[in-house]
Amino acid sequence: MQITRREFCQSTAALALVTAVVGMTSLPPFPAEALAADTVPASELMKPDALPEMAMGNDKAPVTVIEYASMTCPHCAHFQETTFPELKKRYIDTGKVRYIFREFPLDNLAAAAFMLARCAGKDDKDKYFALIDTLFRQQRQWAVEKPIPPLLALAKQAGFTEQTFNTCLANQQVLDGIESVRQRAVDKFKVQSTPTFFINGTSYPGALSIEDMAKAIDPYLKG
Repeated sequence: MQITRREFCQSTAALALVTAVVGMTSLPPFPAEALAADTVPASELMKPDALPEMAMGNDKAPVTVIEYASMTCPHCAHFQETTFPELKKRYIDTGKVRYIFREFPLDNLAAAAFMLARCAGKDDKDKYFALIDTLFRQQRQWAVEKPIPPLLALAKQAGFTEQTFNTCLANQQVLDGIESVRQRAVDKFKVQSTPTFFINGTSYPGALSIEDMAKAIDPYLKG
């Protein structure tokens, strides 16, 4: 489903119409033992898109991990809380992995959350990742039937005012950019569910454990 301006909110009031977000997270993740081995050429995966890449780690790392996620996806939140801290400590902070986070909203509320993260991180990627982490960790508080009050409260903690919150969610260019990233993932890379990872071009759908990621990453580090 393409996210269009008509479907999206023109103001924060429209967000209040979003209902039953949790549980509407598209296809379930595939189990680790059934991971696909589809591979996409690095030249295709790394082509510039409409928005700047949100990445952390060594640009020259031997392994690139790309995650496609949705902010309202509970499996993505689980990965963020249980696997990502160890991935960052073991591989990203040590220069072994370059990690790229790409937006794949499954609904309008997820798109709105991504827009807020993009606005927060416009001049500082650390602020983008900080808000993404906060939103995932508090997903049960804001991904609800009436999301405006908790989402605005979290945004204010990240430095937004009500005015900048409204302005951000009315930014057509940012929304179009997020939709471009999502649509390209569907059309070019066959992403069907969240989270989906590409590890040096090989697709791994599902909320991977650190053990799963190590099995995929470590062979590239030998020698």
